[in-house]
Amino acid sequence: MSKIVRKFVFVAVIVFVTLVGVSCKKDDKAVLNVYNWGDYIDPDTIDEFEKEFNIDVNYDTFSTNEDMYVKIKSGGGNYDVLFPSDYMIEKMIKEDMLLELDMNNIPNYKNIDDKFKNLDFDPKNEYSVPYMWGTLGIIYNKKFVNEKIDSWNALWDEKYKGQILMLFSQRDSLTAAFRRLGYSINTKNPEELLKAKDELIKQKPLVYAYVGDEVKDLMIGEEANLAIVWSGDAAYMIKENNNLEYVVPKEGSNLWFDNVVIPKGSKHKKEAEEFINFLCRGDIAAKNAEYIGYSSPNKEGVKLLPKDIQNDKVAYPDEETINNCEIFTDLGDFVKEYDRIWTEIIGD
Repeated sequence: MSKIVRKFVFVAVIVFVTLVGVSCKKDDKAVLNVYNWGDYIDPDTIDEFEKEFNIDVNYDTFSTNEDMYVKIKSGGGNYDVLFPSDYMIEKMIKEDMLLELDMNNIPNYKNIDDKFKNLDFDPKNEYSVPYMWGTLGIIYNKKFVNEKIDSWNALWDEKYKGQILMLFSQRDSLTAAFRRLGYSINTKNPEELLKAKDELIKQKPLVYAYVGDEVKDLMIGEEANLAIVWSGDAAYMIKENNNLEYVVPKEGSNLWFDNVVIPKGSKHKKEAEEFINFLCRGDIAAKNAEYIGYSSPNKEGVKLLPKDIQNDKVAYPDEETINNCEIFTDLGDFVKEYDRIWTEIIGD
């Protein structure tokens, strides 16, 4: 999925490498090249891994799944570990871009909750290990919105004109229209896509702005009163402004996953699997979940989180909410139709 994370982009300590493809550096240290979303890991865990395994981590960040895909597809970066989302993992598997994992080298995989295994984008758990997950929903300001929001319809309500923020993210904003109309968020029906486009164009006069990461500051600063957001961002906003409340609309929404994978061409598969196994440790999973604010699929890690986080329905919704959501799938060539429709929505 195309998620925008915190505006403070995490940059790890940069270390020097020698020649591309060489697996050792000076001091005989191994190298691991990691490509992740910005601010999507506790920096202390990188330091801990480097010291424990005597491996130097080169850390780089991307902003969207698509940016990451293009770079890897073009052979850039020489990365060993990636953190793509569900539909992008499916696409990369189809295009033979990922290495199969040796689970004998990832014994801590046992800590991943079974409900996050055997998912459609990697049904045999051959290529990916869950890292974070969450939902897409609406955050609203209870001080100015004098009703309990429970439906996507609120984003089309005339009384909130000029108070609504939509995400500058194709599939996420289309999700609101699709679910409001009763359609799958993965529809390939041209008529349904056109109806969703019409709905979003009709909605535009009510929208304050289509936004990215600035949605957090705008909602925290009470410059807008309703917005589409990801659950992890919602948790952060609510901590900063207790007038805010998050809901997954009753019509259903997107349930997303970011997983860890190893791209074909990795020169350091052993180190990559050591890193993935390290991330699956309960204590490390808990540190990362608390730092990032998103939901961990690691059952042992969740047990180590503060009780208020464990019981937070924003981060860990009930089964009914989860079961009412869909996971994005790879659209194949039909993505061109989405691109065309999105251009018409934004440019109209």
